[in-house]
Amino acid sequence: MSLMSIASGLASRVQDTQRRFGRRLAVLVSLTLVVLAAGAALVLVQGIDRQIGDVLHTYEVRNHAHELTISLSEAESSERSYLLTSDKRYLEPYRRAVASIDTRLLSLAAATRDDSEQSATVSAIASEIAGKTAKMARTIELVDANRVSEALMLIQSRTGERAVDSLRITLEQFIGEENGKLLDRNRQINQSRRWLVGAIIVALAGAVLLAYMLLSRTQRQFSALARSRQLLATENEVLEAHVAERTQALEEAREHAERERQRVEALLQDANHRIGNSLATVSSLLGLQLLRTKSDEVRVALEAARSRVHAVASAHRRLRLGDDLETASADEFLDAVLEDIASTASEADNIELVGQFDPIVVGARDATTVGILVGELVTNAIKHAFPAGRGGTVTVALKRDDTGVPRLSVADNGVGIAGDPGEGGLGSVIVRQLANQLGGEPRYERRDGGGLSVSLSLPGIEDVASSDAG
Repeated sequence: MSLMSIASGLASRVQDTQRRFGRRLAVLVSLTLVVLAAGAALVLVQGIDRQIGDVLHTYEVRNHAHELTISLSEAESSERSYLLTSDKRYLEPYRRAVASIDTRLLSLAAATRDDSEQSATVSAIASEIAGKTAKMARTIELVDANRVSEALMLIQSRTGERAVDSLRITLEQFIGEENGKLLDRNRQINQSRRWLVGAIIVALAGAVLLAYMLLSRTQRQFSALARSRQLLATENEVLEAHVAERTQALEEAREHAERERQRVEALLQDANHRIGNSLATVSSLLGLQLLRTKSDEVRVALEAARSRVHAVASAHRRLRLGDDLETASADEFLDAVLEDIASTASEADNIELVGQFDPIVVGARDATTVGILVGELVTNAIKHAFPAGRGGTVTVALKRDDTGVPRLSVADNGVGIAGDPGEGGLGSVIVRQLANQLGGEPRYERRDGGGLSVSLSLPGIEDVASSDAG
């Protein structure tokens, strides 16, 4: 054997060894890149899980804070109702609301115990609420002791404090801090996500490149190439079948989600309708009691209660939510509320009710409040502005003012009212409290030529609608 052949054989063996080593190295690098891509994907999924957990925690804190505000409003409303009427029936809702306040505070404290700053804020809120509830309790004690004048003085001394509004602002700031932290965490997670996605793409691209290089080296072997083509065809069929299966599954999931959305919408509409029907039944029972009552004073009180219960029933029964199930259009449900009043009010035979409403989006939780406001104001106008069967017109409008803020107005061309229009009975108190819940204050003005106009701005309805939509 010549030296030339020996050298050629050695060179061939070295080349074979180098090719085998290169293939093994390419396979090892490819596997390493795939493992890195899988690890990055796992980290990405964990980051998304943390983000979802933060969002759920923020919504939990927000819900507890909102429920606390509602309980405070209910306690204050029941306290003032008891002061105005001395009716023992208002004590039970007052006590339930006070007990609910303690429960809501405990829930809010439990939700924020892991955050020292938020926990300190909750402690401060709890101290402020303790002061407010103590004053409410003192008012109840004075009324029970027949010291109504002192109770009224105590209420007047608290008028400028706006207990619920100040606490609402504090709670909104509290939620805003939580949202700010959530935004910071989301920003960090988004940045990490971009890096991880980039790493996944680079790793997969490297793996594909190395696999391609390995495949290109084996193309010289026809049999291996044929097997590769056959395997590729088989994988392609499996992939197409898998894609078709996934496409069908996604379509079924979409149809199921649409059916569920329609079912939830129907349930919500049915719930509102049932609430309205139940309240209408209460209104009918009050009407039956009214027919059996001989006392004029009791008849007046029962008629007022029946009208207000009917207004609440109408607001619930006529409420139609939008596609998001969280908002409603004011022009749709307020037109329906006016139709209910016109068909049920016995004094409205000679009175024309005119509605002028812009399509303003209102949060679902405040839509019934707006409907009750309209019912209260229109009923008062029908009752007091047109005595002895006198005819006339009551115009109800909900439009934006020059600054873009929604404004509700109810005007009549009746006989007007003597004295200060804003210092009436329970109806005026109810209108003022409902308006305050929506950030407004009622303004009473005598109209030229007779009649009365009541107007109030409602900035709160759009704030609530925006937060619900968000």
